[in-house]
Amino acid sequence: MKYQSISLVAHKSAPLFTPTNILNEDVCLPAAVIKKKALDNNIHWMQRYADTRGVSLAPHGKTTMTPWIFQQQQQAGAWAIGVGSAWQANVAMASGIQRVLMVNQLVGKANMQLIADLKAHYPQVDYLCCVDSLDNARTLSAFFAAKNQTLDVLLELGVPGGRCGCRTTEQALALGEQISQLPALRLRGLELYEGVLHGEDPQPKVEALLRDAAALACQLERYVEGEFILTGAGSVWYDVVCNVWLAEKKPAHCRVVIRPGCYITHDEGIYLEAQDAIIARDQTACDLGGDLVSALELVAMVQSVPEDGRAIVNFGKRDSAFDAGLPQPVVHYRAGKMLDLKEKSIETTGIMDQHAMLKLAPDAEVKVGDILVFSTSHPCLTFDKWKALLLVDDNYNVLETLETGF
Repeated sequence: MKYQSISLVAHKSAPLFTPTNILNEDVCLPAAVIKKKALDNNIHWMQRYADTRGVSLAPHGKTTMTPWIFQQQQQAGAWAIGVGSAWQANVAMASGIQRVLMVNQLVGKANMQLIADLKAHYPQVDYLCCVDSLDNARTLSAFFAAKNQTLDVLLELGVPGGRCGCRTTEQALALGEQISQLPALRLRGLELYEGVLHGEDPQPKVEALLRDAAALACQLERYVEGEFILTGAGSVWYDVVCNVWLAEKKPAHCRVVIRPGCYITHDEGIYLEAQDAIIARDQTACDLGGDLVSALELVAMVQSVPEDGRAIVNFGKRDSAFDAGLPQPVVHYRAGKMLDLKEKSIETTGIMDQHAMLKLAPDAEVKVGDILVFSTSHPCLTFDKWKALLLVDDNYNVLETLETGF
């Protein structure tokens, strides 16, 4: 018997009452919410930073995969939206994004066909992807030549032990020359991701990679017609990327492009630490005024208080990132009223698929039905668990439902 889907709601945090307020239990909890004021702050802070440094901003859209957010970033001045796959490029183009920077290799017949179809359907969109091998370059050239299309590519530079990318300058130069001789491919510049470099003090290694990339770009310049795109920088080293590349010799008509992604909602974990380090070492970030603020929260309900000192909340690994620290409660409500929440009085200590375990201090009064608001760490892995997030004001009134493209 064929399964017939019957659904009364479109997603797991669906609003069921109008007007809709999270604290009135008008939506199915748990819910992932975005504070609009904080989101607007972050979009404009990072755009001001890029503008002040004289670089272009291509926010990595895979963080949110939310078309409405893509549009806000583009309207604020983003030069492009970064993506990581053909599917993500499809979502970005369908959202009205005018330049899509796929910082990944395009492989596989179906993925290539999707990009060819997108290029035909959205001829006004500037689409670029990465190449790091002659095999891939030849396959792409043959495929897009047969479609009478030209594919714009960036040569990717990597590091030993990292992910994709040419491992040596010699390999990269040879590939650049070969790309220039292949029909249907057009080399537009050089890409890297310095975030693969780790260790106790990775900054010197990051700076060395960036200097090597600038020198390589000068050698690749002869294979690129017009503007040379030099791009890197996630959400941890974007200031260092600017500092090094703006100081180094580069190709003429070089556009430096930074690609932070998690700044969009920031967090209270690993990206708070990274941003604090940037503010401490970068004068531009200090002089800009303001800062990034956490905009993404998880709102959940206490569903059980089974024993003294322990409560269970109705969210879990299916709802929130947990790879870089567990979500921690930051606000406590009961019947719509905010209660006093002392530091460390309620602490998340464990998480399962649909349950989070809380440790309660002796003076913490928690009841079944209480609402707790949680901060998170690493927003990418919270966004991808939701078909829709709720845009709210500071009083948790729902302003809009934001559909994602995961």
